[in-house]
Amino acid sequence: MDRILTTHVGSLPRPQRVVDLLFAQDNDLLSSSADEFEAVLASEVDEVVAKQMAAQVDVVSDGEMGKISYATYIRHRLSGFEIGVLPRATPKDLDDFPDYKDRLAKMGGTPKYHRPICRGPIAVKDLSGLHRDIANLQRACTRHGAARAFMNSASPGVIAVFQPNEHYPSQEQYLQALADAMSTEYEAIVAAGLDLQIDAPDLAMGRHIRFRDVDEAEFLRNAGLQVEALNHALRNVPAERVRMHLCWGNYEGPHHHDIGLDKIVGLVLRAKPATVLFEGANPRHQHEWAVWAALGQAGGIPEDKILAPGVIDSVSNFIEHPQLIAQRLTTYAQIVGRDRVMAATDCGFGTFAGFGAVHPPIAYAKLASLAEGARLASRGLWS
Repeated sequence: MDRILTTHVGSLPRPQRVVDLLFAQDNDLLSSSADEFEAVLASEVDEVVAKQMAAQVDVVSDGEMGKISYATYIRHRLSGFEIGVLPRATPKDLDDFPDYKDRLAKMGGTPKYHRPICRGPIAVKDLSGLHRDIANLQRACTRHGAARAFMNSASPGVIAVFQPNEHYPSQEQYLQALADAMSTEYEAIVAAGLDLQIDAPDLAMGRHIRFRDVDEAEFLRNAGLQVEALNHALRNVPAERVRMHLCWGNYEGPHHHDIGLDKIVGLVLRAKPATVLFEGANPRHQHEWAVWAALGQAGGIPEDKILAPGVIDSVSNFIEHPQLIAQRLTTYAQIVGRDRVMAATDCGFGTFAGFGAVHPPIAYAKLASLAEGARLASRGLWS
């Protein structure tokens, strides 16, 4: 290519009719509306691809229309999970400001969905939802002329970190079972001609939620196990067909307990996916381009890795100026070269169904600005 390509992290605002049906599914109340569910999803995936094309996004997704959230959807596809009630670990940064945490909850800032708990052997149960999502995205891409698309899938680590284990004797065995089961989904997505996006907030966000009360060494030990499980699950998938999203939590909060990129970047680069999407626009992580720069100068970024920094914020209704986006992209191009950079977002705009800080039309306006900024950066880099 003679320009920087644009993409995003995957989830996009879901219309209310999709949200209602997803919650009916999550409450096992969908049987009477199953045909409506299928028809609505097909229609809305078509619409969301059309909107991405209008915003001039190069590598599109289905907006995760068929998933209630980026990880809990797996209980519909894998056996071994039951709905249960266990205390949820809240982000450590919000606990430092309890009045603000309460304010977020009152404003609807706390997603509501059933929490799966592992209480039996993990195995593939029903992949009809996966094949439906693939078919819907393929049809929409053909209709609207999208040359390239990706589909999200949860990492073994994010499932293990946020879905408690009450069955396996150890976290390692739980991760191994998840890796073996999820490999089927990963391979099916790539076999369908789509890029696979692995969602792995466990490698960053996990530090101040699941592992908030242990020392850093213990967190990093577990993160290493999560990377090993992911690489095992991807053993039959070419690295260049896989991208991985790194995230510290898609919510507007202090984030002052986020682990620094410098502490985890080595683990991140050990993971098999060739493309790494990470937060680079929000005020807590924007400065970490310097971590990549220092690593690049030391020869520590493998030549097969592509950086896809977030250059627009996913929790702010500001529309970033294209020139700011171009500046950010140029910074990363100077680190790894113009051919190894993609323009992305910090996170998704609809991480959970019915939940998102950005007004839906503004989300697409931000994507359009992303595309314009990538064009500006490309003119400077290829002139």
